[in-house]
Amino acid sequence: MSAPTSDVNRFLAAKPRLEAIAYRLLGSASEAEDAVQETYLRWQGADTGRIEVPEAWLTKVLTNICLNQLTSARARRETYVGQWLPEPLVAGDPMLGPADTAEQRESVSYAMLVLLERLSPDERAVYVLREAFGYAHKEIAGILDVSEAASQQILHRARKHVARGRARREIDEAEARRIVEEFLAAATSGRTEPLVALLTRDAVAVGDGGGKVPARAKAFEGVKAVATFLRGLFTPGAGKRAVAGGSPELYATTANGDPAVVAVVDGRVIGVMCLEVAEDGIAAVRSQVNPDKLERVAERWAAADHGEPLVRAVY
Repeated sequence: MSAPTSDVNRFLAAKPRLEAIAYRLLGSASEAEDAVQETYLRWQGADTGRIEVPEAWLTKVLTNICLNQLTSARARRETYVGQWLPEPLVAGDPMLGPADTAEQRESVSYAMLVLLERLSPDERAVYVLREAFGYAHKEIAGILDVSEAASQQILHRARKHVARGRARREIDEAEARRIVEEFLAAATSGRTEPLVALLTRDAVAVGDGGGKVPARAKAFEGVKAVATFLRGLFTPGAGKRAVAGGSPELYATTANGDPAVVAVVDGRVIGVMCLEVAEDGIAAVRSQVNPDKLERVAERWAAADHGEPLVRAVY
């Protein structure tokens, strides 16, 4: 039996917010879509006439679906091949959600999604609902079936966990493009010195290939190690062309609000490199090359005109 039109419309009105919450909780667009779809199925089966506040009901159901997924995801990631990184979203993706405040923008930054992996499922839920979406502790308590005091304590613990290593600064689109241009000029120069000048002393570089694309299992740490790695990564070679399926063109964009490089071969996105920028330079270079985590980016990329690449035929 199909749901009444009014029920469908109420769900559709809430769907963008639900997707944005689920993405922040799970770090995966595909899993977020699945969680929202499961929420809709439960909405269809509910006695909606007795639900006084549909938004609160939907948020509670979605959050608990995501909590269950996070619990099982931890077990799956123990056997994940190499480093696990979140699924990036490029500029304009509605799943990025609201970006009106600094807290909202930070909550969906790639660096923050990585930090959120440190949290327990409950800590992640409270942090996202409070910091990114402004839910009161009374509302969060109802969603998670805890007391208001417990919600406050969970948030305190979560803030302590994510506070370590936070170095992100606010960057507009023009500055993001300039940073990418400088980064690519240094990375393709064939020398480490220009890269050293752009990186912080404690910079890190990590890639996620998911066992499907070659990526180092351990992160590179320290400015010299990262600069040497990046110089090698951007040095032309037949082996790299074979792995990439051709010679990539490199574009500047933003991913999760931060400067990013998109690598494209014959119109196909093969990688997204996200740059975490601190006051004293680029603090982290995180590359997503697992094709399973690039499907949404690839679909949106193919549907828009991105102009000329900054670098042609990098290999």
